[in-house]
Amino acid sequence: MNDYNGKIVAFNRFPSPNPKVELKVITYLSNGLRVKGMLAEPKNKGVCDGFLYLRGGIKNVGKVRPSRIAQFAAEGFIVFAPYYRGNQGGEGNEDFAGDDREDAFSAFLLLKSLPRVRDIHIFGFSRGGVMALLTGIHFPEAASVVTWGGVSDMTLTYMERKDLRRMMKRVIGGTPEKYPEQYQVRTPLYELEKLAAPVLIIHGVMDDNVSVEHAYRLERRLRSLDKQVECWYFDEFTHYFPPVVNRKVVRDLSNWMKNQCK
Repeated sequence: MNDYNGKIVAFNRFPSPNPKVELKVITYLSNGLRVKGMLAEPKNKGVCDGFLYLRGGIKNVGKVRPSRIAQFAAEGFIVFAPYYRGNQGGEGNEDFAGDDREDAFSAFLLLKSLPRVRDIHIFGFSRGGVMALLTGIHFPEAASVVTWGGVSDMTLTYMERKDLRRMMKRVIGGTPEKYPEQYQVRTPLYELEKLAAPVLIIHGVMDDNVSVEHAYRLERRLRSLDKQVECWYFDEFTHYFPPVVNRKVVRDLSNWMKNQCK
């Protein structure tokens, strides 16, 4: 790994939706590329846990939302959310949990370099689920990993999401039948032996974007390896939870994360 990974080379202040949270757009290094992301810090000057927020989607679908980042910072975390390479002025090209995982790895190092940060938790939503698991595997010192509506099996995503197949073939190189190794390398289920952090799985059973089968496969694999895992399944919800429930789950998962460090 490049010694400069995670180094901050520029930042600009960004208007915050919460008066108690400060936002900045950060430019940082990831394997020689200048990549962008958003940093959210509580304005209190105390030491906080770090929170690596790994978004879903690709390109302009699933962009990092300042209000969402500020929501987690308001729970007492220093949050960093990489945009991934090639997005919003960053260099390179996003490739759906291929080389762009390095942007998540470098973001973990960025958080680690901040003097106010204590332990670092990893959170992934949707496609960010595989990014979170891959990052947790890469950094065994991570305090916890949370995957919410998260992808765990890239081949399953290809099979389920006909609307994504053209993009996946373009970005990954072809179909799972033609390039099985490219889908396997993007599927963390095969490397969970290396994961040390406790895992929380959150999933809506009615999810049509990322089926609950992703969560079930992840849970089964973790339990077969005797890993620490907790699951919160919501029978009545899809990929997106109602705002009131969403806020409660944010509070609950934030408390769960903090409890892992006691």
